[in-house]
Amino acid sequence: MTRDQRIAALKATAAKRILIIDGGMGTEIQRRKLEEADYRGARFKDWQRDVKGNNDLLSLSQPGLLREIHDSYLAAGADIIETNTFNAQTISMADYGMEALAAEISFEAAQIARASADAWTAKTPDQPRIVAGALGPTNRTASISPDVNNPGFRNVSFDALRVAYVEQTRALIEGGADVILIETVFDTLNAKAAGVAVLEAFDETGIELPLLISGTITDRSGRTLSGQTPEAFWYSMRHLKPFAIGLNCALGAEAMRPYIAEIAAVADTYVLAYPNAGLPNAMGEYDETPHDMSCQIEPWAEQGILNIVGGCCGSTPEHIAEIRAHVSKHPPRKVPELPVRMRLSGLEPFVHG
Repeated sequence: MTRDQRIAALKATAAKRILIIDGGMGTEIQRRKLEEADYRGARFKDWQRDVKGNNDLLSLSQPGLLREIHDSYLAAGADIIETNTFNAQTISMADYGMEALAAEISFEAAQIARASADAWTAKTPDQPRIVAGALGPTNRTASISPDVNNPGFRNVSFDALRVAYVEQTRALIEGGADVILIETVFDTLNAKAAGVAVLEAFDETGIELPLLISGTITDRSGRTLSGQTPEAFWYSMRHLKPFAIGLNCALGAEAMRPYIAEIAAVADTYVLAYPNAGLPNAMGEYDETPHDMSCQIEPWAEQGILNIVGGCCGSTPEHIAEIRAHVSKHPPRKVPELPVRMRLSGLEPFVHG
């Protein structure tokens, strides 16, 4: 099946049922309790810095492990798997002195996911599996100063983000991604840089893919870290004409529900949600069971506010299987036809007329 055929199948399926995206890659990696030597593998045995915790590096040092994780989510029924590239751009890789490896990591991660998805598509040809090339938020913020004594200071620029994201997106496309996912957006300006970069990479490669965008509401204030409400966030990003818009991470399903409903009411595109498995406990672990999480998400499907759903931190293949079983009983959200209005955004939305 060609990429164009997979994208056509994705669009056709999205009109018929709720799609399932995978769960936490980091969660599955942590379950395997890897040590420094595991992260290094043979190739990076003598690397000059510690690399434990650099999950993206596993695309080069432990590709078999990543394939195993992708397979487990596809076996659980996921339609879409995300590449292991949350930090695979030069800005985040600088923490390990691995900036020069960023493009290779993204390419190889896409190849690993592609091989897994293709193998499962061959097993279930009526359910083509899709690879989402993941662009994370980086470890810097373009609109907030990291220095409380100097509010005008920034440790990254829009152009630096754009250049890093262009390289990453190009590698993901070349590695076989079917869609691009800008995820865990806590700063809308970072996401705008990613959006510009994605369009630039589409122009450079001559390949245009569906775009998914997922923000994150940092706490019960109902805002992103840079201060926007969910509705304002949508108005900031809608010019990119994404295939889907939504939220992931930070909150569990129960706490995320009103913010997903807010987006579902105003977005004239598909709605995406993949919450955490509850909130972390005192040890930083997630206690919400697959049954509990899926029972909290099923009412979203009953209310017609979901098109794509899965899990983020703390979620496992078991969570994804349960979520799929619960939401499959319900039809997908219908994309509304909204009247033409002037819709603007600052921290709050503004709709004129």
